[in-house]
Amino acid sequence: MTESNTADVDEEYADLGATTQEAMDIAETSMDIVRQFVPDETLADRFRQKAVHSMGDIEFQHLLRFTGTDSDGNADDAAPIRAGARAVNREATIVTDITMSKAGVTGRGHNCEKRKAIGNGAELAKETGMTRTAASVLELDKQGVYEDAIAVVGNAPTAAFALADCIENGTRPAVVVATPVGFVKAVESRERIREVAAEYDVPAITNVGRRGGSGLAAALTNELIHVASDVRDGDLDLESES
Repeated sequence: MTESNTADVDEEYADLGATTQEAMDIAETSMDIVRQFVPDETLADRFRQKAVHSMGDIEFQHLLRFTGTDSDGNADDAAPIRAGARAVNREATIVTDITMSKAGVTGRGHNCEKRKAIGNGAELAKETGMTRTAASVLELDKQGVYEDAIAVVGNAPTAAFALADCIENGTRPAVVVATPVGFVKAVESRERIREVAAEYDVPAITNVGRRGGSGLAAALTNELIHVASDVRDGDLDLESES
């Protein structure tokens, strides 16, 4: 990212969703309420807060899972956050599963390209009978799009399964944010992401339970962007945070 581009990004960046003073005041007041119930001590706590805010459920703070290790190979909740923030600041591509997830990811605070998987792989879906989202992920992976990218799955369990297969076959996203929602295979798809992420050292943020969705995935991705902005501004040193 050039110095001029960084300046442009930071000038535009305020709150990720709010643009007016009233909206920013509402957003800050809302987060102040969340902080009464969710710890505010670590990087991972920021994401627990964001999940609670997104889902409107205080108990959701206990449902996030962080997969990653520190430099000594020890489990580290902050590992996927650091990896994601660094990916944002080197302008990695943000690849979502569907349009809704992409629409929820802010265009401010970064210079990353945003792409969606859905809409690719139509022929593969037709030939194999797999879902359009799974085929789309496989098609983009064939093009190398997921390598070193910020991979976001907010809706489709089959997309998460396909992404897990890609990782198992050698693809290495910079970070995965996977919160597919539903009653059919959603829980299992996130378990699969956690398994391959741990095995192949791919940082990941997921959740347990049946809930989740595109809004949550976008909110967590936006928080990665927020952390990246704090790093650029000198307000946060990733090396000292856990």
